[in-house]
Amino acid sequence: MKIEYDPARDLLYLWFSVPGEKAAKTETVVPGVHADFSAQGTLIGIEVLDASEVLRHKVQFEVELTPSPAETAPA
Repeated sequence: MKIEYDPARDLLYLWFSVPGEKAAKTETVVPGVHADFSAQGTLIGIEVLDASEVLRHKVQFEVELTPSPAETAPA
């Protein structure tokens, strides 16, 4: 996991995959918070716009994740 903050744009990004991986799909979780997914449906990262304002308050949201086939295969 990697955390990046851009103070000029007040943007926070939490990477859950290789930084720089391109998203195939973006979903708005709550206003100002977006979840990026790969073409396989894996969560790539979460972007927080106006982060200094959003993070002044308690931020809580849920993202439903679907396990990848490798995670559900019997061992």
